[in-house]
Amino acid sequence: MKRFTHGIAVVAGTAVTTACLVLAGALSGTASAAPGRPATTGHLPVVSVARAASPAYVAPKRTLRDGMRGSDVKALQQRLAALKYYPGPADGVFGPDTLEAVWAFQEVQHLGVDGIVGPATGRALVSPRTYQARYPNGGALRVEVSLSTRVLVVYQNNKIALISHVSTGGGYWYRSGGGLAHAVTPTGHFRTTVYMPGWITVPLGQMYNSVFFIGTAYAMHGDTYVPVNPVSHGCVRMPMDIAAFFHTMLKTPGTSVYIYK
Repeated sequence: MKRFTHGIAVVAGTAVTTACLVLAGALSGTASAAPGRPATTGHLPVVSVARAASPAYVAPKRTLRDGMRGSDVKALQQRLAALKYYPGPADGVFGPDTLEAVWAFQEVQHLGVDGIVGPATGRALVSPRTYQARYPNGGALRVEVSLSTRVLVVYQNNKIALISHVSTGGGYWYRSGGGLAHAVTPTGHFRTTVYMPGWITVPLGQMYNSVFFIGTAYAMHGDTYVPVNPVSHGCVRMPMDIAAFFHTMLKTPGTSVYIYK
């Protein structure tokens, strides 16, 4: 699938809302409908991203990486899910979903992010560090996005319900609307505003299952390209498998979103 980028524009030192824009008339339409109900307004289903895990996880004896199969891969998937990462189904196949979950785990553990479960990552899986909330009093239901750690964390009932790898503003300059724009993700306290299901087309590309948090200018959304490094124009990109259900974990509008460095 084609890869797209999104973000916010700052033209010649003046902030403008042309990146990730979904203003009246900016949309060129929606494509396939998103799975599940079309919006989240009030009802808050608790998405279970955890599966049953062994009482005591044992680090794999071999190095695990993308493309491998086996019972040790299944145990890895179960362990990641129990820790609230999302590796996809525990099917014993180390695929893209498991790779992205390993990235997120390594980011939280402050390890080298290579997606490979070697000795260091194996030891961390046995005795992992917990993601430290930046805003523990920010609301029982909230989203925290760490730009430096490159993860998004959903809290439900003030407990971690999901940890996902994300890619945010790449910090580069690009041309937009006849001027220069800076690809940055804003920091601060925001609230979800609008949920737009399925694929939507905006001036800078396409976004999937978009949950906006600043009007209709910035969103947390699915993308087919969510690398380890920050590459977006300013939006918060998440893997497609997580974008399929992420919107069901929140209340839109109204959920607090905290973004920080």
